[in-house]
Amino acid sequence: MEVQTITRWPLVVAVWAAGLGVAAQYGKISVIFDRMAELYPDVGAGISFSVSFVGIVGIILGLVAGLFVSSIGYRRSLVWALWLGAAMSALQALHLPYGLFLFSRLIEGLSHLGVVVAGPTLMAAISTPHHRGFVMSLWSTFFSVSFSLLIWFGLPLVARFGLVSLFVAHALVMAGLALWLSRAMRDMPVPPRQPFPALMALPRLHLPVYRSAWQVAPAAGWLFYTCCFVAILTVIPPYIPPEQRAAVLMAMPLASIATSMTLGVYLMRLMTAVKVAQLGFLLAAGGVIWLGSAPGDPLACLALSAALGLVQGGSFAAVPQLNESDEDRAQSNGAMAQAGNLGNSIGTPLMVLALSLAGVPGLIAVLLVLLLGGFLVHQILAWRRSAAVGAI
Repeated sequence: MEVQTITRWPLVVAVWAAGLGVAAQYGKISVIFDRMAELYPDVGAGISFSVSFVGIVGIILGLVAGLFVSSIGYRRSLVWALWLGAAMSALQALHLPYGLFLFSRLIEGLSHLGVVVAGPTLMAAISTPHHRGFVMSLWSTFFSVSFSLLIWFGLPLVARFGLVSLFVAHALVMAGLALWLSRAMRDMPVPPRQPFPALMALPRLHLPVYRSAWQVAPAAGWLFYTCCFVAILTVIPPYIPPEQRAAVLMAMPLASIATSMTLGVYLMRLMTAVKVAQLGFLLAAGGVIWLGSAPGDPLACLALSAALGLVQGGSFAAVPQLNESDEDRAQSNGAMAQAGNLGNSIGTPLMVLALSLAGVPGLIAVLLVLLLGGFLVHQILAWRRSAAVGAI
C-alpha cells in the first residue's frame, strides 16, 4: 500500500469510534458489575466470568487474528466485527440464561479481536508518517475514553431504565458504527489481502512473530503495562480518602489520556516511540514509590496514571514505527491484543495476592518489578535490533 500524502481525519475518527464500541464490551459489564447479581442471583462467585470471558479469545487467538484479518480484509473484518458485537449485545438484552450469556461473551471476544487488530492497522495506513504518532496516541485512548463515556452516560441510563438497557444501547451503537463505517470506508485504500493461513500451521506461525525483535516489541512492553493499569484501578481505591475517591478514579484515566495526547505526541517528535514508552515506565516507577510512601494520595495516583499515559501512546505508536508492511503491523497488533488480554487477566489476581501476603509494601514491590521489567524488555529488544542491523 502506497504511503499516504494526506491524513484522512474523518476516517481516522470513524475507526477510533469503532475502538470505543469494542472497549465497551468490557466496560458495559465492569460499570454494572456490582449489580450483575440482580440479573443472575444464583450464580454466586461465578459472576466474575461475565467480565473475563471476553478476554479468553484474545489470549488464545490474539496473534493469529492478525493473519486472519490480513486474509479476510481489513475493512471487511472491521465491519463484520461490529455487526457481530451488535448481535451479541442484542441477544444479551433478552436476559439469556447465564450459560448462554457466557457463550455470547465468548463470541464478543471474536468481535473485540477483529476491531483491535484491524483498527490500528487501518489508522496507520490512512495517516501520513508525520501524523502517525498522534493518530496512534489517539487510538491508545480508546479504552479510557470508552470507560469514561459509560460512567457519564451509561450509568444514568441504567439508573432510569434498568440493567439490560445498557445492552440495548450498546447494540444500537455497534450497529450504527457498522453502518457508518461500511459507507465511510467504501473508497478507502486498504492494504492488499494476504493468503488465508492453513489451520494446521497456526501454532508454528507464532514463532516468527515472537522471535522478531521488531514485531514483538510493542506487545512485550504492553504485557507489563496491562498487568499494572487495570489492577491499579482495582486495588488502589480503598486507600484513597472516601470523600475524594470517586473524583480521583474518574480523573486517573483522563490523566493518562491527557499525557498521551499532549506530552507523548510532543516527545515522539524528539525520540522514538519505544523510548517514550520506556520513559513512561521509569516515571511510573517513581509514581509507585511516591504511592508507597503515601498510599492513596490523590496526587500520587494522578502522577502514576499520567506517567502510564506515555507507555500507552508510545506502545501503539511503536507498531508502525518498527514494522513497515501492513501485514507485519497487523501481526504486531495481534500480538499486542494477546499480551493485553493476558496482562488484564493476571494483573489483578497478582496484585491481590501481593496485598494479602505482604500488604502495601508487597504491592509496591510487585508494581516496581513489573514497571522496571517493561523498561528492561524494551531495552533488550532494542539491543537485539541494533545487533541485527549491524550484522547486515
